[in-house]
Amino acid sequence: MAKPTTKIVRPVLTEAEKQAQALEQVKQDAAQHAEGIREALKLLQELHDSGILEALKSLIEAKEKVAKIAVGQLLRSPVTNSINNAMAAAEALAEIEPDMTKKLVGSLVQGLQQAKAGLEQDSKVGLFDLVRALQDPDINRAISFGLNLLKGMGQGLKE
Repeated sequence: MAKPTTKIVRPVLTEAEKQAQALEQVKQDAAQHAEGIREALKLLQELHDSGILEALKSLIEAKEKVAKIAVGQLLRSPVTNSINNAMAAAEALAEIEPDMTKKLVGSLVQGLQQAKAGLEQDSKVGLFDLVRALQDPDINRAISFGLNLLKGMGQGLKE
């Protein structure tokens, strides 16, 4: 019966053998991805010819100065106000039910289409036309919605 293996001897590679293996791996990778490498080289040449590569190189070399300028611009009051307003708008939109938003936007589109058609008629609106319009259920619904919207906004402004 054979003796059990108790010690595994791994071959020790010299530095030259490690480099040869690494070089062989790079050659295999280059052969597998030759088309992509050619395209990348073409892209680099185009960037070089157009001067963009030089600009990017300068930008990277001046990264501390660029970062300082960028941070300075971001800390300006108008930029911070814009960021705060965007965050507040996102928070408000998160509280609105999507079905209500869809219905409201659809109604707005329909109203804009009707308003455009009314502009094309170019008719004059008199006092009696306004009183008659209040009897229209669609107009009355929109006015009621607007009044309730204004009431809710007023209550929110009071808080």
